[in-house]
Amino acid sequence: MPARRPSRSGLPARVATLSVHTSPLDQPGAGDAGGMNVYIVEVSRRLAARGIAVDVFTRATSSDLPPVVEMSPGVTVRHVSAGPFEGLGKEELPAQLCAFTAAVLREEAQHEPGYYDVVHSHYWLSGQVGWLARDRWSVPLVHTAHTLAKVKNEALAAGDRPEPRARVIGEEQVVAEADRLIANTDEEARQLVRLYGADPARTLVVPPGVDLDRFTPGSRTAARRATGMAQDAVVLLFVGRIQPLKAPDVLLAGAARMLAADPGLRARLEVHVVGAPSGSGLEAPRQLEQLAGSLGIGDLVRFHPPQPPDRLAEFYRAADVTVVPSHNESFGLVALESQACGTPVVAAAVGGLPTAVRDGVSGVLVDGHDPVDYAAAVRAVLARRELLAAGARRHAARFSWDRTADALVDAYVSAAAEMAAAQAWPLRDRRAGPLRALPGLGVAR
Repeated sequence: MPARRPSRSGLPARVATLSVHTSPLDQPGAGDAGGMNVYIVEVSRRLAARGIAVDVFTRATSSDLPPVVEMSPGVTVRHVSAGPFEGLGKEELPAQLCAFTAAVLREEAQHEPGYYDVVHSHYWLSGQVGWLARDRWSVPLVHTAHTLAKVKNEALAAGDRPEPRARVIGEEQVVAEADRLIANTDEEARQLVRLYGADPARTLVVPPGVDLDRFTPGSRTAARRATGMAQDAVVLLFVGRIQPLKAPDVLLAGAARMLAADPGLRARLEVHVVGAPSGSGLEAPRQLEQLAGSLGIGDLVRFHPPQPPDRLAEFYRAADVTVVPSHNESFGLVALESQACGTPVVAAAVGGLPTAVRDGVSGVLVDGHDPVDYAAAVRAVLARRELLAAGARRHAARFSWDRTADALVDAYVSAAAEMAAAQAWPLRDRRAGPLRALPGLGVAR
């Protein structure tokens, strides 16, 4: 392999970003698209603004998709043919990793050696591909897990399926091979070390960000007019994929508890759910609507499809409280977006949510998933809403995608320097004299 060409700035010139199972062009809130999609889009754009080109490889899910799409200047999305375009679930994708990897390697082979300087994989499926690309190209592999099977299996929602053993093994392999592991929070870093045996020296905490120019406070009156909400309503908001893991049922049951405690609230309460069925939620796509009816609040709950970012910001501004009752979240971008719009959050005290939400300052964290506790937490937020709204905006301002991108660039540079030093070590040894065989190997290193 020829020596790496250094960029004049010392920064990588081009990053191969791998997102096997979901495209950054997909609308978050449905199917497999969620916070990871937002992460890849926002980080890629900011890397490109720093002069680092990004190629995002993702599986083609329609024959109508062009092979190559310029997502924004400096960011190219490459649709890889791997398996049938439609009707292939995420659990079936491991069988297509060979085809996907071959396409990625063929793309690189069309260029001069050293075309990519770093591989950044997202989710374990991509990590498997990145592991092979790393060895083929002699470049660092930086991996962001986003969710972890062992963590999810420790906090399963009722009726949800555990993650399969094949995924657990795949994640263990990627953790062992990656040159840098990017954790969203200190808690995720501890989970990687405790559950997967990750090397703490290679595990970095890089919090995600929020678009502070798009998600901003604004007129609640105008936002409610734009979203069709009553001006005097008490509005509870859920944003995300509709599946047991995200626990929207807890919000509905909590709303019913609020009405039981204060029947007069019925004239004003509105519960808005923005998202679409996903994962195991696809098996009963109308289950949440049926639950609302059985709880006697079917007339108060309004369902909306996933919204584009600017429209979603209006929903956040219009709401009194955003509720994030998930059983597990690696971070919780919805909570951060809501707070950036000045809307406090009631969230489960799980995963990254204690980082995304500052308890008592920008919202309220709830232990467990008892609807009674969520009803009480929502009432507590409503009683202090103006104070918490100010705290929410201040807290969200601590996070930005620019900071995330800068930290990732530092990770790329340090990983590349470490790899270059490791590759140069045998050369220094040869200059010093004959190489010594390591005990038990029978080969010189």
